[in-house]
Amino acid sequence: MKLLLLEDDLDLCNIIQLELVKNGYIVDSCNDGETAMLYALNTDYSYELAIIDRMLPVIDGLTIIKAMRAKGISIPVIIITGMSALDDRIEGLDGGADDYLVKPFHVQELLARVRALTRRPAEIKDNEKLIFKDLEFDKMNRELRCRDKQVLLTAKESELLYVLIQNPETLFSREQLILKIWGTRSDVEPGNVDNYISFLRRRFKELQSSCKIKTIYGAGYKLEGLNA
Repeated sequence: MKLLLLEDDLDLCNIIQLELVKNGYIVDSCNDGETAMLYALNTDYSYELAIIDRMLPVIDGLTIIKAMRAKGISIPVIIITGMSALDDRIEGLDGGADDYLVKPFHVQELLARVRALTRRPAEIKDNEKLIFKDLEFDKMNRELRCRDKQVLLTAKESELLYVLIQNPETLFSREQLILKIWGTRSDVEPGNVDNYISFLRRRFKELQSSCKIKTIYGAGYKLEGLNA
């Protein structure tokens, strides 16, 4: 699961990020409001939750949250702040935040709130079966079916297919796929994307599916289904 962390206190930011990573999350972080706004409004990054300090320099956190909601970005948002007055809490929640955590706090409490806000959507998402043409994909179990055949995907194959099958006939560049699957802090080379595309193509061939991942030279890849 990919999270966005916006906190201008470098020491606190590093502590939170370290704990989140230790608990299995992929975390992008930044420390000023102007950069944070760019991260928060870019849907290519596919964040599933944001932790935002209210008092960021240049652009404050509440302004960023309002901009996210105005753009239709509905991921859960936790405000972390030293502003503890009741009016501040109300303003933050009314401004689009889902939770409000006052500093100082224990990182374990923040982790618990992250789990609480992501638990139910994650269960719904993981249990859904995505269908495109003759393919049926069970994300939670990483199973891909085509009629009476099925294969078990690796974790990264599953993440890649999840992006493609949610957006069939949509062109994705290698860079977009790296952002969605590995995150902005990754040093993954574009060639790794090509390798996983090749692996998925083999899976489709094993299943004798009519679907294919088409290469658009110089642009990227998209999932297509052939009409019977």
